[in-house]
Amino acid sequence: MESANQPQEPRIAGLKSVKQEIEPGIYAYCTCGYSSNQPFCDSSCSITSFKPLLVEISERRRISWCTCKRTGKSPVCDGAHKLLPGYVAPVK
Repeated sequence: MESANQPQEPRIAGLKSVKQEIEPGIYAYCTCGYSSNQPFCDSSCSITSFKPLLVEISERRRISWCTCKRTGKSPVCDGAHKLLPGYVAPVK
């Protein structure tokens, strides 16, 4: 059970994805939204009921990490941030 000061939904850390070329390894993806090292966990989740999501990357690849924490494909961005209040589409 969560206490009154702990969110039931993760904090929205950003309104755009973080695109990175990632080397093989295991990465701790932030699920709480409080990490100052988005999209990765910095143990800020210790004040919440959230736990980092361990993501194993087997080969070098480009990934778009979700920072709004509302994706249906965690940890990968699915564009859910575009439906959130405050989102402004980039000017092309």
